[in-house]
Amino acid sequence: MIDLSQILPVAIIGAYALLLLLFSPFFRQHSKMFGMTSLAAVILAAIATIILWGPDRTTAENMVFTDNFGLSFTLIILVASFLTLLSSIDFTEREGIDHGEYYSLILIATAGMMIMVQSRNLLIIFIGLEILSIPLYILAGITRNRLRSLESSLKYFLLGAFSTGFLLYGIALLYGATGSLDLQGISRIADKGALGLIGIALIVIGLGFKIAAFPFHFWAPDVYQGAPTIVSGFMATGTKAAAFAALLRVLNTAFSDEAAKWVGALTVIAILTMFFGNLVALAQRNIKRMLAYSSIAHAGYLLIAVVVTGVSTEGKTGTNSGVSAIVYYLLTYAFMTIGAFAAASLIGRSTDELESGYELDSYSGLGYKRTLLAAAMSVFLLSLTGIPPTAGFIGKFYIFRAAIQMKLYGLAIVGIVNSVIAAYYYLRVIVYMYMREQQAPYEVPRPAISSSLSLALAVTFTFLLGILPGKVLMLISGLFRSL
Repeated sequence: MIDLSQILPVAIIGAYALLLLLFSPFFRQHSKMFGMTSLAAVILAAIATIILWGPDRTTAENMVFTDNFGLSFTLIILVASFLTLLSSIDFTEREGIDHGEYYSLILIATAGMMIMVQSRNLLIIFIGLEILSIPLYILAGITRNRLRSLESSLKYFLLGAFSTGFLLYGIALLYGATGSLDLQGISRIADKGALGLIGIALIVIGLGFKIAAFPFHFWAPDVYQGAPTIVSGFMATGTKAAAFAALLRVLNTAFSDEAAKWVGALTVIAILTMFFGNLVALAQRNIKRMLAYSSIAHAGYLLIAVVVTGVSTEGKTGTNSGVSAIVYYLLTYAFMTIGAFAAASLIGRSTDELESGYELDSYSGLGYKRTLLAAAMSVFLLSLTGIPPTAGFIGKFYIFRAAIQMKLYGLAIVGIVNSVIAAYYYLRVIVYMYMREQQAPYEVPRPAISSSLSLALAVTFTFLLGILPGKVLMLISGLFRSL
């Protein structure tokens, strides 16, 4: 028997997405209604998720596992989905993609992400990954009148399929070495052998592609630039949350006793990811590409916390502090990153093939033309930099503190150095907005109500999570008895 209450959040999102697909052809002129009802579905799913908070439970022969770890990531995914849908109500109309199918694809991808984080079975994790990936391939190229958008969709599809092959082959090897697809069952096998180690390496490669970690990052800049701007923000946040949840479960459940074998490799990947993302971002003059390389760098910061979860010192393990730091950082990252992409979508203009409104020069003098919009963009950039009193500062602080507590001093120093490097390209945008004269006659339009509300929510929580982080951290800390 399947306990339907445990899959209720996913069922709400999935059922509404399918209903939307069925009825959208009959209501082509009511796209805003689809956006509003999609927001209601996300809110209902969030309420169902909160109701499930409490003791660990399993159903469907342990293939569905409900615990506070998975529910925390589910809420982060729903936050990212809500902000994306709210920003899309006005954005899709401006882009000419205001169809019910757009919202349905966002919700299907959301359901896939939720499936990934609520299971400890490798096969279910793989199914969730595919459910989230296929809608994103379509969304990346949904503006079919632009060649760059179609190119980004094709690149994402081809490279995504290639990385999926790594993941699936890794699962097959791990099953061959242990005879189990359940992560707890795999953990009981003391000696997984060379086949098991190769399997876990391939799984890390497959998930590394989704989080855009070096050297599996090469798809991100082109895809983020070519995809619709709001979709890029959703990919940068929701996909990261789901992939990091799966990565943490695999490493800290199935391979917790062999942490020494993956901590060193992930340390190197984290360092290279941070340096590559930040150094290449310095040369970018397109805002979407800059945010894409920034997203790569942030994956490196999060990998520091993943490394912390596998380290023990003086009888203490870093699992709880590392996971807590990741959950908090991903929550803050959702607000500031989707907010930055939403603001960029209002400043830029996609009426031409080149999307010239996304160049850095287009931000010149914006602080005097659209004061509130420029102020919101400045808040998001300052938070991404890690400047107090924003949420980004607290998020980075807890990641670096967790590293220092586990005596990973070198990794913490590398993270701090990279934060300083990142400050240059983030603050450069603010300099253009407030210290440069406007160079182009283009007038940035006033945001619609839905876009203004999305930015207001993102700014509010970016400050609240930075000024009053205590209650959120109390909810997160100590909840992760098992992954």
